[in-house]
Amino acid sequence: MKRLIVGMFLLACAVAASAATAKEVSYKSGDDTVQAVLYMPQGQGPFPALVVIHEWWGLNDWVKEQASKLSDEGYVTLAIDLYRGKVATTPDMAHELMRGVPDDRSDRDLHMAVEFLKSQPDVKKDKIGAIGWCMGGGYALDVALQEPTLAADVINYGALADDLDDLKKINAPILGLFGGQDRGIPPSSVNKFADQMKRLGKSVEVHIYPEAGHAFENPSNAQGYRKDDAADAWNRTVVFLAANLKK
Repeated sequence: MKRLIVGMFLLACAVAASAATAKEVSYKSGDDTVQAVLYMPQGQGPFPALVVIHEWWGLNDWVKEQASKLSDEGYVTLAIDLYRGKVATTPDMAHELMRGVPDDRSDRDLHMAVEFLKSQPDVKKDKIGAIGWCMGGGYALDVALQEPTLAADVINYGALADDLDDLKKINAPILGLFGGQDRGIPPSSVNKFADQMKRLGKSVEVHIYPEAGHAFENPSNAQGYRKDDAADAWNRTVVFLAANLKK
């Protein structure tokens, strides 16, 4: 029994030692102040970094969990709040909050999030990426469109651009993860995006999960969550980010 207790204690210590530390922060965006949660990995920096962008629900616990897990992979992660403190509890509320974010404000918030990370002493300024899910996936693409120095970008079932003049602005390698049954972002749109990017000589990798719908990575999506596809998407994300931000 004594050995069991000691073993459990050592295991708990090991888990605690590997966990990222989190603190609430804020940064200026024009005349506004954006709230965010900053996660710092254990160890000696400087580290690569990620802007983490929430779904249409807002900056809820699931998104914070993703930011924490990514920080455990060795990234400084900044989970930003585009909703100014509001978190939706119903689809109607989420839709209303999403529609209430002006494009110019979101562009400014996202740009200043990148600038905030660049200002951190433990961040590698040339190794900053972005990742988002659902609405945040579309915003992750927006970051790639407006930040020429972005080093990696992960779009999880987010809205895609199809204008060649816009896509020419992208320098960051792109990973896109989508559901084959997603009626809002069908495989035809995903494949068109990938084809256009390749035609422009851009680095793009997309994966479509044939049986998955929208938001298949989030367990709170009771009807659409697909455990195995979500695990595969996570593994692809980890490999992609390491290849582009850790070398």
